[in-house]
Amino acid sequence: MRNQKPVVVAVSTNDGLGANAQNLGKLMNMKYVFIVPFGQDSPKDKPNSIISKTELIIPTILEALNGKQIQPIIV
Repeated sequence: MRNQKPVVVAVSTNDGLGANAQNLGKLMNMKYVFIVPFGQDSPKDKPNSIISKTELIIPTILEALNGKQIQPIIV
């Protein structure tokens, strides 16, 4: 980030929609940080758990190299 190069983050956590949501929000607001789209892992069994859509890692990287965030982030 110091060299103004993109950083791509793929999030997987059991508390992404709980206490860690504010940290994820801060990352999403940072310049040069690009997030791989993510969604709930198992809404019924783990209501706060999120996991990145791994099939979107390469498309996210390609967009990040152009300075764009792939949309939608939350799927």
